[in-house]
Amino acid sequence: MNRRRRVSGAGIEAVIMLLFVALLVPAGVVGWAIGNRSHGGATPAAVTQPASTPVDPQVAAGAHAFVGFACAKCHGIDGRGGVSPDVPALTNAGASLTVAQLKKIIHFGLGVASDPTKPYMPVWNHVISERQISDLVSYIRAGLPAVQYATSLPVPTDQGTAVQGAALYQVYGCENCHGPNGLGGVPNPSAPDKTIPPLSGADFRAQFNTDKKVIDFIRSGSVLGKAPIVSMPHWGGIIPPQEMQALADYLKTFQ
Repeated sequence: MNRRRRVSGAGIEAVIMLLFVALLVPAGVVGWAIGNRSHGGATPAAVTQPASTPVDPQVAAGAHAFVGFACAKCHGIDGRGGVSPDVPALTNAGASLTVAQLKKIIHFGLGVASDPTKPYMPVWNHVISERQISDLVSYIRAGLPAVQYATSLPVPTDQGTAVQGAALYQVYGCENCHGPNGLGGVPNPSAPDKTIPPLSGADFRAQFNTDKKVIDFIRSGSVLGKAPIVSMPHWGGIIPPQEMQALADYLKTFQ
């Protein structure tokens, strides 16, 4: 009788223990899952982002210069064209043009200088370095491959036209020639005063005292003299009218 009671007691304890374990294990699993989620557990190897394909450093530098000097705004993303019928794609340029020919075009520009309604590639001579030109040529001759992070600055369109214009000032490469805040001072030996003019100050405001005058000049640019010439690109047919207005609004924020 006593033995049966002891066995029964042991059996009850065993049942209780099994129930405890049965409840504990699911709770532990749920707790681990919640804790792992809240603490941002390690990403499984199966969904880890693959490393970018290695790129020759000079080709990569050329890709970043292609974006930074606004080449992509005329020749299209990765040089695929499609921006203007007057601006060719560059996808075959590396195979059809020699290094010397590509460097000459970058140095001295290309287009119809006498027609301000047509885009004219700017003269980069004395504005960008020989190293940068060599990088651009290497990128073009490599077939303009996609390079990680070589992308244009995002342009906000819902924060006012001056903010939009500030981003466009960089996206279209205006800063490369006219300097931050339009302060100028970039060398241009072919210009009368040997520099690219500022877009700020009393003299600029006196000459360009209306939005229309600013926009007209952005649209038509300026190409003066013989090679090496003074050149601002013709942005007509490249920059949409609304973006030209945003640039004009941004220039009004300068001193």
